Amino acid sequence: MKPASPQRTALIAVGGNALVLDGEAGSVERQLERAASFAKVVAELYESGWSVIVTHGNGPQVGYILRRGELVAPDATIEGLPALPLWLAVADSQGGIGHMLALAIDSALASIGLDTRAVAVLTHAEVDVDDPAFARPTKPIGGYLTPDVARRRVAEEGWAVTEISEGNFRRVVASPIPKTIVESSQISALVESGAIVIAAGGGGIPVARTGDSWRAIDAVIDKDRASALLAAEIGIGSLVLVTGVDEVYVDFNQPSQRALREVGINELSGYLSEGQFPAGSMGPKVQSAINFIEAGGSRAIITSIARLPEALEGTAGTIVMRNAKGLPKTKESE
Repeated sequence: MKPASPQRTALIAVGGNALVLDGEAGSVERQLERAASFAKVVAELYESGWSVIVTHGNGPQVGYILRRGELVAPDATIEGLPALPLWLAVADSQGGIGHMLALAIDSALASIGLDTRAVAVLTHAEVDVDDPAFARPTKPIGGYLTPDVARRRVAEEGWAVTEISEGNFRRVVASPIPKTIVESSQISALVESGAIVIAAGGGGIPVARTGDSWRAIDAVIDKDRASALLAAEIGIGSLVLVTGVDEVYVDFNQPSQRALREVGINELSGYLSEGQFPAGSMGPKVQSAINFIEAGGSRAIITSIARLPEALEGTAGTIVMRNAKGLPKTKESE
């Protein structure tokens, strides 16, 4: 099958919790089941004429990797185990999730008689070492720490920690804004070849450039920001930010709650400034949608996996454009 036209290209960004739902144990078997379900949707979109790029989060998976390191830390010196930097955990999770998704998508494609392939690209995102985020780490990673362990990590390893709940601490790291996706040209070439590309896992492995050399950085990049940047850099028609709800709501969980169907970036920016979309939930997705449109993108969509095909056809989800004629629909009119 030939690649779709630029108007039928979609970058679909899913969270790491698309494979590990809240409250689940997160076994490899369950992640494979989730990957297979998502892959079926991707294969059907490709069959209907869409060129697809998949990006993904890695929050739960990076947490597992780091937690394993924390558990064996007392014996690490005896066993000769090397320290595990955060950037390597990001790379490890990107490879593992990329493998699971690629294999699942290949299987889903084969089941409907298509011989195209999914290709996972180990992806780096360039950051600025002077980004203010490095002075104010805010992204929690790893497991919960007791006060004694937290104090020891701060003193011995220089960690920044924050109290999540009374007596429970977690490490926090910087979440800098990505400047560019290093492999964007190569990813674009793969899309043009007709492949389904999996890229920018976990927001990309953070790297910084000094002169003629690169070095990895301990940080976590927001995967929606990285997805919006990649979509803009390679000229994707539709950016889809997958979340747990079908549409974006204003006045969420209030009697005046209403869903946004079509919304322009000026209106959406106003809601964001009002505090309608908290930083810990919908805020990053809304900001990423705005960033994509401001960078020249045609439309951004925020919706659930279940409504993804309808949303791409314009009949579901929240559709963000530079200017939108549609009005927010009220909850009562749904």
